[in-house]
Amino acid sequence: MTRTGKQQESSALVATIRRVAVMIAVAMLIALASACSLSSEEVTTFDLLEPCTNEEGPVDALCGTVEVFEDRQAQAGRKIALKLVVLPALSNKPSPDPLFILAGGPGMGAAENAALFRRVFERFQTSRDIVLVDQRGTGESNPLDCDSPEPDFEELVNFDADPPLDDVRACLEGYDADPRHYTTSVAMDDLDEVRAFLGYEVINLYGGSYGTRAGLVYLRRHPERVRAVVLDGVAPPDMKLPLSAPLDGQRALDLLIADCEADAACNERFPDLGGKVRGLLARLEKQPARVRLQHPRTGEWADVEIGRPLMANALFGAFYSPLTTSLLPLLIERAEQNDFQAVIAMGFANEDVADLLSPGMFLSVICNEDVPRVTGQDRDRMASESFLGDLFRYRLRPCGFWPRTEIAEEYYEPVKSDAPVLILSGQLDPVTPPRWGDHIAEHLPNARHLVVPGVGHGVMGQGCVTRLVNQFIDEGTAENLDANCIEQLRRPPFFITPAGPRRESP
Repeated sequence: MTRTGKQQESSALVATIRRVAVMIAVAMLIALASACSLSSEEVTTFDLLEPCTNEEGPVDALCGTVEVFEDRQAQAGRKIALKLVVLPALSNKPSPDPLFILAGGPGMGAAENAALFRRVFERFQTSRDIVLVDQRGTGESNPLDCDSPEPDFEELVNFDADPPLDDVRACLEGYDADPRHYTTSVAMDDLDEVRAFLGYEVINLYGGSYGTRAGLVYLRRHPERVRAVVLDGVAPPDMKLPLSAPLDGQRALDLLIADCEADAACNERFPDLGGKVRGLLARLEKQPARVRLQHPRTGEWADVEIGRPLMANALFGAFYSPLTTSLLPLLIERAEQNDFQAVIAMGFANEDVADLLSPGMFLSVICNEDVPRVTGQDRDRMASESFLGDLFRYRLRPCGFWPRTEIAEEYYEPVKSDAPVLILSGQLDPVTPPRWGDHIAEHLPNARHLVVPGVGHGVMGQGCVTRLVNQFIDEGTAENLDANCIEQLRRPPFFITPAGPRRESP
């Protein structure tokens, strides 16, 4: 093939990845109370909410704030305003128990992304209110954001470099906040204060990814207020983020290789895919490739170094969505030939999603709840068992100076409850695979765990899952769910060429 032909083919592949990236962003964002639903003496609560403006949220929703003490234990000192958006039920006689949505991250605000969440949960609004709250430290609830200088192209792809700790320190010093008070337990007590403010006696919870941890913590701390819980992509309090990622990521890679080998077209086009991956990573570890690439967004050209960390990170990021994973055999083949343009495009696919996270809130959770429990032996063991190695070590370094608070040992004990719980896991999920759903189900006697084939991180919105979740919330039990429909979901076919999967002859 001529060089021009290769460039055109590479451009076609990059364009495909960009289209996929838009779909991923919407998928990852997946992981209200109306006055008519309240008794007359409670209506005054909703007088404090007003119709949202275009800047605040959907214009047919209600917006407001609830002030809480930053130091909930002391009940004194600085107060922070929690932003909330309420999507009122459309029914004239709505159910009295709303659906509270807990966003992922940690670091994503639910109210900040109300328009996106409503697209996924719109059928739930038919019969009940939907409540979205920016958890403290996110969105517009005293966000722990960090406006660090924009890195250049070469810095963005250099995963071996230390994080800009000076920038992190500068952000920390500039906060009008005490980050020690921005942990999950404190935030879930905030959420119960919002519940009381809105006048609800009991609520339903949906949590995605980190939101599942938040939901479990709320269930433990306020069990009498919970009617039913949906947990999508389980990340329990005892998970030890990000220590678990290498092992779970290796499982996702093993599934990819096995599925390609079992697919006649993929195996014929990309024989010995496992050997190719191992060989590529070993080569880049021994001798990183120095290549000239174009920034997928700005068009900037730069000479960059592609090492094993970047390639491993690109693989791991692709596993979040099976649609992106279907491109990997083709991208790996290109990378073997030192064509990394498409890999870089894939690496930038989730950049917009990362911008939705408040990094300070992420660190307050991880550095207090997870990292103190990670030992050097833990890291060495995980690194030796995964293609990711010790890739996430750089995430731990800010925890060396991030403000700490004491987390009670009871926080890590299994959450036990008789409440009905629907657990959702994507069979191909690289970060919250089914083993974590099984882990919590052992202590929840009224839980049902659905493992959805062909799906990665975030099951809501896939196939018939939304209908099943809606039925579960309406009935308050998972006993009557006919989940056979999820078996129709399959991993998308692998891309054999940049144009897509090989078409079968008519």
